[in-house]
Amino acid sequence: MATANTNLRLAGESSRALMCIGAIIFFFALHISVGAKHIPLANVFDAFLSYDAKVFDHIVIWDLRLPRAIIALVVGACLAVSGALMQGVTRNALADPGLLGLLSGASFAVVIGYYFFGSTVMPFLPMLASAGALVAACLVWWIATAAPGGARPLTLILSGAAVTAFLAAIISGVQLLDQDNFQNLRVWLTGSISGSRFEVLYWCTPWLIGSSAITLYVARQVTSLAMGDEVAVGLGVNVAKIKMLVLLAVVGLTSCAVALAGPMGFIGLVIPHVVRLFVGTDYARVVPYSALVGAAYLLLVDIVARMALAPVEISTGLVTSLLGAPFFVWLVKAKL
Repeated sequence: MATANTNLRLAGESSRALMCIGAIIFFFALHISVGAKHIPLANVFDAFLSYDAKVFDHIVIWDLRLPRAIIALVVGACLAVSGALMQGVTRNALADPGLLGLLSGASFAVVIGYYFFGSTVMPFLPMLASAGALVAACLVWWIATAAPGGARPLTLILSGAAVTAFLAAIISGVQLLDQDNFQNLRVWLTGSISGSRFEVLYWCTPWLIGSSAITLYVARQVTSLAMGDEVAVGLGVNVAKIKMLVLLAVVGLTSCAVALAGPMGFIGLVIPHVVRLFVGTDYARVVPYSALVGAAYLLLVDIVARMALAPVEISTGLVTSLLGAPFFVWLVKAKL
């Protein structure tokens, strides 16, 4: 009986994983196919199997659409995993890189760096974004713990909102001081994959590898932390160490997402909740499934952003906010 149950569980796990991977492949191919110029899926597969530099469609696919699809996939996975880790460690259903100020902190650091050093700062975007996200996270936590009652879900959200608003005001002021220089960052600050530079992904690669390695190491222990610090200590978890590693992983993943596509809200909030509906609360499973579902989700959202008002393109970050805000309102009513 035990063997039969194990086999059924493994079969269910395999089917869920295959469904997620299948969704990613489908949305990835569709993402490359649609656009200002529709390219049939047959031509898309042909471009991968037998690239010909003389075929215009192949050039469009490899030089423009493939990099954008890869960046969408990476950003969606990074933000979804960041949200899952934050919700597990803080035991806060509303935790999200955007709501707790990390996205605004990373964006602020990038804008200030761009203001003082111009385009020469581009190779240092992941480092700048990480520093900004880390400072913002510490500031939000300090404000929340100083409030009456300590760092409760509501005080964390309010502290995050205050820090986000403050940093957004400074960003707007800096933009007004040099409007011509910041023209290229206006769309980026709304969260956009359009025009994302593929070389930024190369600069982010070491940060992605390091953050992913930490994530894989801490995922199982996050399940214990989600049950409370006392329970985690009783199970032999080094709480302070794991929390520090989670902070490093979240900051690294969030900063890479911001460097690649600007601040995109609500992905880290929505996706982990969706994932827990069908995989449970074991973060050894929640984290990898969040990466898969987050990647598929942002590919789909970016397709919507490109096609909803075609030929006009909407910023992808605006679509994630439009979809995520109602979910956030429902979550606040359900959890607070």
